[in-house]
Amino acid sequence: MTGFEPANPDFAEAVAAAVLSMPAAIHLGFTFGALGPGSAEIVQPHRRELTQHDGFLQGGVLGSLADFAAGSAAGTLLPPGWVNMTIDYTVKILAPAKGPTVVARGRVVKPGALITVAAADVHTVDADGGETLCATALVTLRNVRLTPA
Repeated sequence: MTGFEPANPDFAEAVAAAVLSMPAAIHLGFTFGALGPGSAEIVQPHRRELTQHDGFLQGGVLGSLADFAAGSAAGTLLPPGWVNMTIDYTVKILAPAKGPTVVARGRVVKPGALITVAAADVHTVDADGGETLCATALVTLRNVRLTPA
């Protein structure tokens, strides 16, 4: 329980549709796990084309997953017709990410009408379900009302 009230009762569908239509998200090939008010989970299967020479997920991929998870968490609190865009993020890579799955869990730190601050932790998940924290991020997002074309 996050204590946040979503402005859109259909937030889960809206966030998933917005994010999974983005070319970068399509390229990464992740799926959503849980989506709640102020929180989001992204599940990334290990894919060779996302790795470095040693089989670890490349650092930019970890940053992208953290950014998508934090932005998605922030998106769950937006009213219908609004989206957010990252204006700044900092990622700290804490351990190599190698395993069958990586999970990024985003959460809202401070929502706002114009600016939202969110965070994400990225865990590598081994075959037994054990998790290792491999990256953490702090993300600042700008909330934007969509205008019809």
